[in-house]
Amino acid sequence: MTERLTTTPAGVTLGALDQIAEGAARGFVLEMRAGRFHGFVVRRGDAAFGYVDRCPHMGLPLAQKLDDYVADDRIVCSWHGALFDPESGACLGGPCPGTRLTPWPVRVEAGTIVTA
Repeated sequence: MTERLTTTPAGVTLGALDQIAEGAARGFVLEMRAGRFHGFVVRRGDAAFGYVDRCPHMGLPLAQKLDDYVADDRIVCSWHGALFDPESGACLGGPCPGTRLTPWPVRVEAGTIVTA
């Protein structure tokens, strides 16, 4: 079984920011020698916020459907309904008070999302 990683190297190009609709998110899986990384990026205007795809409540991936991470301007765990702030990853409601999503450092360079 491939190990599930929680970090990626800096400088990996993920794609154009405009491939993610405003206020939506897209999941990414990066295959590396050490294992596989699962993360997602939320778009807010010209900014991108990345997180490891793992709910702090039970450790499951947040979306049960491809790229279905955001509803009503919040990141939502589709398993137990936890709500998270898209810009900070802080839990806003549900079964994980006082926790937050694990950040995945990304930045936007000339309209392209790159790991930081």
